[in-house]
Formats: sequence, C-alpha cells, structure tokens
Amino acid sequence: MKFKSAIKPYHAAAGGWGSLEATTRFVIDSKHALKNLRNLMRMNKAKGFDCPGCAWGDDNKSTFSFCENGAKAVTWEATSRFIDHAFFEQHSVSKLYQQSDYFLEYQGRLTEPLSYNPQTDHYEAISWDDAFKLIAQHINALDNPDQMELYTSGRASNEASYLYQLFGRMVGTNNFPDCSNMCHEASGSGLKRSIGVGKGTIHLNDFDKANAIFVFGQNPGTNHPRMLHSLRHAAENGAQIVTFNTLRERGLERFADPQKPLEVVTPLAGNISTYYYQPNLGGDMAAIRGMAKALLETHRQQLAQGHAGIFDAQFIAEHTQGVEAWFAEIDNTGWEHITQQSGLTEQQLRDAAAVWQQAERVICTWAMGITQHKHSLNTVREIVNLQLLGGHLGKEGAGLCPVRGHSNVQGNRTMGIDEKPSAALLDSLAAHFDFEPPRARGHNTVEALAAMLRDEVKVLIALGGNLAAAAPDSPRTEEALQRCGLTVHISTKLNRSHLVPGKAALILPTLGRTEEDMQASGRQFITVEDSFSMVHASEGIGKPIADTQRSETAIVTGIAAAVLGCEKVDWRALADNYDLIRDHIAATLPGFKDFNQQCEKPGGFWLGNAAAQLRFNTPSGKAEFSAAPLPESLFGELTAPFVLQTLRSHDQYNTTIYGLDDRYRGVYGQREVLFINPEDLSALELHDGDLVDIETIWNDGITRKVSGFKIVPYNIPRGNLAAYYPETNPLVPLTSVGDGTGTPTSKSVPVKISRTASVADNRIA
Repeated sequence: MKFKSAIKPYHAAAGGWGSLEATTRFVIDSKHALKNLRNLMRMNKAKGFDCPGCAWGDDNKSTFSFCENGAKAVTWEATSRFIDHAFFEQHSVSKLYQQSDYFLEYQGRLTEPLSYNPQTDHYEAISWDDAFKLIAQHINALDNPDQMELYTSGRASNEASYLYQLFGRMVGTNNFPDCSNMCHEASGSGLKRSIGVGKGTIHLNDFDKANAIFVFGQNPGTNHPRMLHSLRHAAENGAQIVTFNTLRERGLERFADPQKPLEVVTPLAGNISTYYYQPNLGGDMAAIRGMAKALLETHRQQLAQGHAGIFDAQFIAEHTQGVEAWFAEIDNTGWEHITQQSGLTEQQLRDAAAVWQQAERVICTWAMGITQHKHSLNTVREIVNLQLLGGHLGKEGAGLCPVRGHSNVQGNRTMGIDEKPSAALLDSLAAHFDFEPPRARGHNTVEALAAMLRDEVKVLIALGGNLAAAAPDSPRTEEALQRCGLTVHISTKLNRSHLVPGKAALILPTLGRTEEDMQASGRQFITVEDSFSMVHASEGIGKPIADTQRSETAIVTGIAAAVLGCEKVDWRALADNYDLIRDHIAATLPGFKDFNQQCEKPGGFWLGNAAAQLRFNTPSGKAEFSAAPLPESLFGELTAPFVLQTLRSHDQYNTTIYGLDDRYRGVYGQREVLFINPEDLSALELHDGDLVDIETIWNDGITRKVSGFKIVPYNIPRGNLAAYYPETNPLVPLTSVGDGTGTPTSKSVPVKISRTASVADNRIA
C-alpha cells in the first residue's frame, strides 16, 4: 500500500469523529466488514470475546464496549487475507526480511504449519504431527532442560498459559521469559516489596469515587483508550486529574466520546487533566519526592501548631513500617536535586502536592513511562510511599493502579508464567500433579537472549509475540534467535521473528481471540485477567479462516503430548475440554475456587487482593515504606546531550503496525521521525524536516545507530527526545536494564544526534 506522508498538527480532541472515521476505515479494509461489525458488537460483552488489545477493565454498561484501537485489533485479526505455503514459494525469507513490519502483517493470517528449509531459504508446509515430532526430537536431545526457553506474549489465555508453564516445569525448567519482563516488571516487583502483592488494588468503579487521580507516564489515548472514559467520568464527577507525562499528549488533554453523537459532530469535548506537568525522562521519582517533601513540610508545620498533621497517622502506625527512614531520606534530598532531575519547578511540585493534600480519596495510576528506567522499581515504590501517607489503600475511590499493556499479561503471571516462581506455586503443582518441579530461578527475557548469544540455548518456543521486534538491541536479538537449534513461533500473522529463524524453525498458525474454538467436547471458551484482577470468560464467534489452524491450547497440549506423553497428564483430554484445565487451575492456584462456575458470572469475577483488604504479605506483615535515595544520574558516569524514549504510534499496538499514521501527534504516512523540542532544534542548527542519525552513547564499544530520521518539533522538554519502536529498538543496549527488574531501559536511552550526511539538505518545503 502507498501512504501519503505529512506532518500537520492535530487540533481536535482525542476520540470524536477522528476515532469513528478511523474505526470505519479499518473495518472496511479488513474485507470482512459485516463480520467485523458483528464482532465489535460482541467484544467485551457477556458471551462474547475479550478485546485482544489492552488490559483495561470492562464497565459492562456501554452499548459499544470497544475503542478505536480495539476495533483495529479485531479487524486486523479478522481479515480475509491469508498466507499459506504458496505464498512462501513466491517469497524467500531473505527477501521478506527486507520488507517493513507493516507489510509483513498486512499479508494476512497464517493458515498452515510451516517449516524452514535453510537450503532453499523458504518456508514449506509441514503436517501438525510432523511439527510436533520435530519439536519433541529437539527437546529430548537437550543436554539439560535449561537449554530451552519458553517465551510468552500477553495475548495468551489463562488456560494456554497454565498448561505452558506446567509443560515447561515437567520438562524441568523455569526459563519463562515473557513480555512482562520487558514492560511491567517494575510494577509487580515494586508492589510486592511494598505491599506484598504485585497487582493494583482498585476496582474500575473506584475512578467514579476518587477526589484526585495522579496519572504518571502513560498515554491512554493511544495505548488504552477506554481509560479515557474513566478519566472523563471522574473529571465530570469533580475529581482533579494531575498528569505527569514528558510529551504533551492529546488524549490526556481533551476527549470527545465517540459514543455520544453530539460530541462526534460538534466541537464539544471534555477536559481530562486539571494540571499537566512534563517531567524529564526518568524524572518522575524526583517529582514524587518533591511532592512528598512539600507535604512533609506542611505536616510538620501543622504538628508544631498543635494540629493533627495532614498524614493518616493511625493508618501509618497500624499498617506500615519504615516511614521515619523515608522521612530522613526526604530531608537529605535537596530541592536543587529534585528540580534538576525532575525538570519541574518547586512551585509546580508544591501545587501538585496541594491537590493530593486536599483530596480525601486518591488514585495513582501509571504505565511504561514509569517502568522502563534503571530506577523504575524505586519509582514505583515511591508512588506507593505517597499513597501510604494518606492511607489511600483499602477504601473506595483510592488505591494503586498499574496499567498493564497486552490483554492478558497480568493473567499470564497469575497462571505461573514467571522465571522466579514462588515456593507456594511449585509446592502446589508438585502435590497436585505428583512431580518435582525445578526450584532454581530461570531466565527473564534479556537473560534468555544473552544465553542464546552464548550458545547455551538450543530450543526457543514462543507462545505468541514478536520477540525479534519487541526486544532491545535488535541486531543482537536477531543474532540470538538465529543461534538457536530450533525456533518455534505460535502466531496468527507473519512477523519479524519468523524471518530470523534458528537452524531449524517452525511457524504454527493459531486461532485469534475473535474466532470460534471447536474441540471434541464442543465449543470452548477461554479466560483472561484485566488490570483490575477481574477474570472474564472470552468466547470467539467468527469462523476460522482455515481448518488447519489450531487454538493455542491445542498447540501447547500437542507439543506436551509429543514430548512427555500422556501418562502423568492426559494432555489430549485437556485439549478436548477446557473445563478440565480450569479444574486443575482451581485445584492449584488461590482465588480460583469453583472456577468453571465463576466464569458464568456476567462481567467476570474478582480474584481478590490482600493489600486492598489491608493484609500485607511482606516479611513484616505491614506495608513497607521505601527509603531509596534519588539516583545521582540516570546513566552513572556517562553523559549524553539527549535522552531518548521509544514509544508507540497511534496506528500501532505493541509491535503490530496497523498503519503509518500517528494522528494525535500529527504524523501521517511515516514512522522514522524524531520528536524534539524546538529550542533544541535551533541550538543544533537543524530545521524542521531535516534528516538525522541517532547514535547511542554507551560503554561497551558497540556502535548502535539508526539513520535518516525526520526531525519533528514537538511539545517536549529540552534535552528529551522520542521516536517509535521497533524502529529505534537497535539503540537500546541489551545490557542497560532496570535495577531489580531486568527490564530494558527503553524510556531512557542516552543518545546524540547529527545530520544525515547523504541527505544533509533534505527539508520539508
């Protein structure tokens, strides 16, 4: 397809007519317009299917329970275009590798199992039985089980994820790298250390009852648009919404509800943020520390005047530990350090603190703008500290809300997709299935790639996802995959990972979330967990595009049966009837009692959250304040003129590129752009539209550089840059990860920029 390139400001609100027009265009382009209109009416509804996009909760009230990007996800999946062996007879892997990520997925749905032939450089058809036999042959030839890596995307269902982790542990490994390692690990790890549970503490309807909502490091207008409905309703109910986000994002400013006809055809829109602050990349912890410093000053003044103070003293005394150590660290942190690192003024932070102080019920919510820095774990804990001061846990309209990305990334972890499993999980599996699972810690995603580069991995199985495009340091990631003896990708569409095959490689085509899943016992449903710990049943309704596709659950059980046999676990019976899988889940995981019966509840059921009930599963039995110091520098001894963050465009979800537009940021028909502050542009003697090279400053002797990126002036603080991934993933060093998380620091990459030499005079007219 050809796209018209343009850079032009977008002045309308998020949502509204633009959202409706884009949804219609994608429905028509799918070539299954009527089918997809029916799909959309059943999305996020009882007896329907859960959105294959983000993990935001369902309100179960709206007539149309989907957003623009959810519609894109559905129509992208439910397309009439398809790929079979004849496609690969025409296209070699090397030639396809030269194509864009958009081109690859636009070719349509994968419909039959494929095996890579290194002699011809083409994929060829293979039967399901032969594919499973090949996998079993490679796994059974391993010197030890830890030579296998089992990667998981957040799209996989609870049922498939549970069986996947059971299979891996029965083989003998805890190597479960997953997409959460690369995005959300700081939330889970930080919350566990602070409150004993790695999940958010609120319900979706708490947004309607909050007095203040602090939004850190996220762009819901693109990444989880249904959140805008919750923020809009909260603002209409009188909540003050305070946003901390480096870029000025339209969705956090104004939102026109596409489900309200008057707002579609008129300029009417609702404001979202009461206050909008733009911290430096990596400066959120300093901003929160500044708020806490201002609050502590006021608290002490109140005490000195004989008043009770502004903090919840009873909550702190009964339910927390370590507050005095944190107060001492606040006292040791000077305003100069806070303002320099945050990029915000002392007055701005005092104003934000005043909103917190005046609110009886506060929600703090955050996403990947917080979790992809070196000090992300401590930043998450600093957010928790703030909430503990006011006792903003265990009451309506208040709490902690980390927003997960993919639709079941939280459920995957609940099901045991975790390289560092708890003893309780392993003990439960051991007792129920009568085997001894491995106890040693496995590999996270970055560790798995490093092991591949050391030739310590012989088999990679990827349950969904696009690891080659999602992981950092792209040339080294691709080399890592190619060093494996066998790579297996369970996928709906062609993607970059398929084009960097191991010495042997398989592509196994799977059903999508929208499609009917018929097994021996009849039509099946699966379950997913959203960001609010609600578990929903999801039942596809569309007829699969080919009878050679299989469900993720059937593929996992097919592999397990081929490798392990069915004596200890009857894998084939589990594939025939997913109720049996849920019975095993109910018997081994807390919160899933009567799982099959609970799935009948419209809107799903809540798993519960101990911290929300003021039970803290920490060593002390109390919520733990963190007394971590602010980092002196984001990069240690390294200095760099700019800090780059990678981000999504509006026509994108994770590594899936639906189109080449980023409507709210005013970018059309292109992706290789670099957002920069206009004053930085002038200081560099560059001009709007110039093409530049971006090069990482790192200390390992490896050159990391991308070229030919178009400069776009944008409302972003000086010294900060932004560009799309996966195009800029080559700039993120594999060795640059968060402390205590192993997450790539994709939101704080030290870089320099220079004019692209070969097109030095190329500018927008």
